[in-house]
Amino acid sequence: MAVKLQDLMGSVVPELRYQPVVKHLRVTLGDAPVAESDHAVLVWEPTRVVPQYAVPRADLAAELAPAPVADAEPEGEPVQFGADGPPMLDPRTPFAVHTAAGEPLTVTAGDVRREGAAFRLDDPALPDYVVLDFDAFDWWEEDEALVGHPRDPFHRIDVRASSRQVRIERDGVLLAESSRPRLLFEATFGMPRYYLPREDVAVELLPSDTRTTCAYKGHATHWSVRVGDRVVPDLAWSYEDPLPDAGEVRGLVSFYQERLDVTVDGARLERPVSPWSKGPGS
Repeated sequence: MAVKLQDLMGSVVPELRYQPVVKHLRVTLGDAPVAESDHAVLVWEPTRVVPQYAVPRADLAAELAPAPVADAEPEGEPVQFGADGPPMLDPRTPFAVHTAAGEPLTVTAGDVRREGAAFRLDDPALPDYVVLDFDAFDWWEEDEALVGHPRDPFHRIDVRASSRQVRIERDGVLLAESSRPRLLFEATFGMPRYYLPREDVAVELLPSDTRTTCAYKGHATHWSVRVGDRVVPDLAWSYEDPLPDAGEVRGLVSFYQERLDVTVDGARLERPVSPWSKGPGS
């Protein structure tokens, strides 16, 4: 019997998963070296959606010492990505929340300490491998800097030009309407994102101080939207200087359709459920 690949991958979400990487990996803390390896692996702890890098202990230049077990909790409840996906811990969950067996470690590089920024896995398939907290250090694959989190080799984005008629509303107020959107399809998410030309946005976009980072698209600028006499914060975003994979949506505007009414070719879409369903002003 045929197997749906997404179901097969979802069935191992409760397990500790890993994938060897052939890229040269370099990790620093300021000017101090932390690790340099040709034998790194990507590790997904059970129920995690985003991987972290792990390197052999022998490839670490930093000092390690036992760290106290952190009293950390997941950010909210596990989130289901897509209608059929298993509940998973999204990237907001701190590194200190571990779902695999192992030992938390403190990393010292030069004169700087990062308490709990490493985790020695207790698994026979990964003997003496140490997971490093991406947010605690600076990272390079070959000579390219990484942002956001390690890039998942099974995750990709595709951008397609479209002539679909997209209409976006909130409480009956038209926010944008376009017949020339670019649709961004991203693995894990069971929906496209609609990126629209600014000329097709019908409301005032107000700059926000919010900045977010995607490992595949880059740094996002967020926009608040004036709806009637009310300003709804952080309802849209754009990539003004995207990474190469997202170059085709440069400067276009996308709205959080989780919190809006979206009609495509006359058909009203259901509001998807994602980590962004509950945002400011929702």
